[in-house]
Amino acid sequence: MKKLTLPALIAITFAGSALAGPTCTEADRSTWMSQDALKQQLVDQGYQIKKFKVTDKNCYEIYGYDQADRRVEIYFNPVNGEAVKTEIDD
Repeated sequence: MKKLTLPALIAITFAGSALAGPTCTEADRSTWMSQDALKQQLVDQGYQIKKFKVTDKNCYEIYGYDQADRRVEIYFNPVNGEAVKTEIDD
């Protein structure tokens, strides 16, 4: 078996962390807005939600479509519903 060099191990480590989503909050879950409230807010704004989940780093994350029918992946702070990171496929 081939051994990895230190530079290769560092590159692999940083590549994995670059793909990870953001950390949205450290606030206690009792202070988070409900998932249903955020979903309704987004639907009212014209989003189509295909998947909604809670990430390991305390974000609400959606996969779906925005008002212009573009595919989106958005991470939200669950305390105030603000978008923390948005990825749009044109």
